[in-house]
Amino acid sequence: MTESTPTPLTPDLERLRRWRLLLGGDTAQGERADGTGHELGDHDRRLDAALASLYDGVPFTVHTDKPQKGRKSHRNVGFGTSAPAVAAWLGEVRDLFPQSAVQVMQQDAVEKLNLGIMLLEPELMEHLQPDVHLAATLISLKDALPDQAKALARQVVARVVDDLQARLAEPLRSAVTGSLNRSQRQLRPRQNEVDWGRTLLKNLRTYDPERRSVIPERLVGYGRARRQLKAVTLCVDQSGSMASSIVYAGIFGAVLASLPALKTNVVVYDTAVVDLTDHLADPVDVLFGVQLGGGNDTPLALRYCRGLLTTPEEHTFVLISDLYEGSGSAEMIRRLNDFREMGARVIVLLALDDDGTPSYDHGNAARLAALGIPVFACTPDFFPELMATALQGADIAAWAASRGIVTARAQVEPGPLTRP
Repeated sequence: MTESTPTPLTPDLERLRRWRLLLGGDTAQGERADGTGHELGDHDRRLDAALASLYDGVPFTVHTDKPQKGRKSHRNVGFGTSAPAVAAWLGEVRDLFPQSAVQVMQQDAVEKLNLGIMLLEPELMEHLQPDVHLAATLISLKDALPDQAKALARQVVARVVDDLQARLAEPLRSAVTGSLNRSQRQLRPRQNEVDWGRTLLKNLRTYDPERRSVIPERLVGYGRARRQLKAVTLCVDQSGSMASSIVYAGIFGAVLASLPALKTNVVVYDTAVVDLTDHLADPVDVLFGVQLGGGNDTPLALRYCRGLLTTPEEHTFVLISDLYEGSGSAEMIRRLNDFREMGARVIVLLALDDDGTPSYDHGNAARLAALGIPVFACTPDFFPELMATALQGADIAAWAASRGIVTARAQVEPGPLTRP
């Protein structure tokens, strides 16, 4: 889900590469101590540093592609008793290794780095500022932590959830409720549905002094009771790069589920699909039902979600994913387009977090944009407006442009899948 796969090596060089990673790193003088004579590339140096930090006790350097004043960021971190350093290392591991390896390394980290003990130290917890990234780290470790540490991790995640709900819940409720109320008003009502009081207010400028009467140009109705509820589905990629997005999606899903005028589903997936809708009463339960890291199968998730679109014309479907899908890309795009043609409002969020522009598959984003499906990253503060705009049936692309949000551009000619 992150950087591109290194250039394939010849069998002999690949064998040397594997031995180099297995035997370990360089001496303090920079000489290769493994005897293979193989020099690692950038990707393999990251792998080597992550492995050495866990198994050799060597401080490691995290390389990130997020620009910092026009260049890549390099920061040295060592473990010791530093929980932030461990959190940085865990993020690097999720970024580099497949889920099966991540699970093994996280379990080893709990044992070798005394991570469970660190999380139980009150002095350490007092110096930690719970935030979305820490919550995501703890969620990723939940299956590896001892019971007592898991209980404390849940408390920390609950603090993050409470803080975010205090900031985001009311704006979301207000925006969505207002949007639903507006969308239910009838502007072409039948005679027995006319709201004459509101109609007079809307047409005061057409008052005719000679007739001493308002000549209504626009009738406003009370609105008929809806046969079906509006529906929202949040379908969220669980891969490690989407960690912060999952935290926000879980919170927003719980808030939306509390609105009686909406039917809300939250579905998360990697290579399997988990429907968390029944847990939406407690967003902490939602988050602890997530399994961060590993691969993903978006077509499988979309096949499941197709069954939730019982009334597509009343449905807003939000896929939260970086769109790295490999061989499943064609089916992913086809199914999202099918949802759109059925009448559902389809939106793709490349990220739902505070971190800015994410890494994503530009080719797939452009293909979806060419089909009229809006594709962009969204900060949590804009999400309430986004949902209100979607539920009201307004133009999402126009809304995004008015907020300075850059959406993916349509790709006129089909091209290869690309990474930035």
